[in-house]
Amino acid sequence: MSPARRNARTLVSVLVPLAMLGLFILGWHLLVTLNQIPRYILPGPLDVAGALWSDWPILFPALLVTVQITFAALGLAIVGALVLAVLLVQSRWIELALYPFAVILQVTPVVAVAPLLLIYTPSTQVALLLCAFLVAFFPILANLVQGLKSVDHGLLDLFELCGASRWQTLFALRLPAALPFFMAGLRTGGGLALIAAVVAEFAAGTAGAGSGLAFRLLEAQYRLNMPRLFAALVLLTLTGVVIFAMTSLISHLALRRWHDSALARPR
Repeated sequence: MSPARRNARTLVSVLVPLAMLGLFILGWHLLVTLNQIPRYILPGPLDVAGALWSDWPILFPALLVTVQITFAALGLAIVGALVLAVLLVQSRWIELALYPFAVILQVTPVVAVAPLLLIYTPSTQVALLLCAFLVAFFPILANLVQGLKSVDHGLLDLFELCGASRWQTLFALRLPAALPFFMAGLRTGGGLALIAAVVAEFAAGTAGAGSGLAFRLLEAQYRLNMPRLFAALVLLTLTGVVIFAMTSLISHLALRRWHDSALARPR
C-alpha cells in the first residue's frame, strides 16, 4: 500500500468518528433547544461544557482519585494474572485446585463484595482498589491461560527434542505465543477496572474531599445539578476512551510486526 493511500485511510478513520460525534452533539443541542427542555431535566451540550469549566476545581480531584484507583487495580490485575496463569499451566492439579476460586471471584457481583471489604480492609480506598482489582483480574487471567495453552504442539515437541527446560519453553515459546491473548484481556480489563472503581464507590457510599467521580455523580443527582452530573459522565467516558486507546496502542506496538491480527491488510 502506498504512503498516500495509507495516510488517506488513517485520515478517514479519524474524521468519520469525529463527524459522527459532531452530528450527535448537534442533534442533542437541537433536541434541547427546539423542545425548550429545562436544564434540570436535560442540559444541552453548552450547559455541560459550562459545568466542566466552572466545576473543574471540584471534578478534577475526584477524577484523579478514580483514575488512580483504576490504574492501580489494573496494574495489580496484570501482575496477579501473569503469576497465577504461569502457575496454572505448570500443572493440571494446580489448575484444578486454584482456577475455580478465580471463577467464583469473577461471578460474585462487586456490589455484594464491597460491603464485606469495607469491614475487613483498613481503609475505604483499599476496599475500592480490591473491588476494581477483582473485576479486572479474571478477563486478563482467562485470556492468558487460554494463550499459554494454545501453543502449537509441534513447536512444543520441537523444544522438547532440543532439550529445552520447562522455564525455557515458558519464556521462549509459551509467553510470546500468549501475547495476543494477553493484549485482548488487557483491553477488556482496562475498561472493567474503571467500571468497577465507580460501581464499588457507589456501593461503598463514600463521600468527602477524597472521593472519586461516583460521589460527585450522586451529589449532583441529589442536588438536581444535571449539568455537573453530565460533566462527570463525560469525564468518565473520556477516561474510558483514553484507557481503551492506550491499551489498543500497546497491543498494536507489541503485535504489529509479527501477528496477523495487527498486520495491515490492503483492501
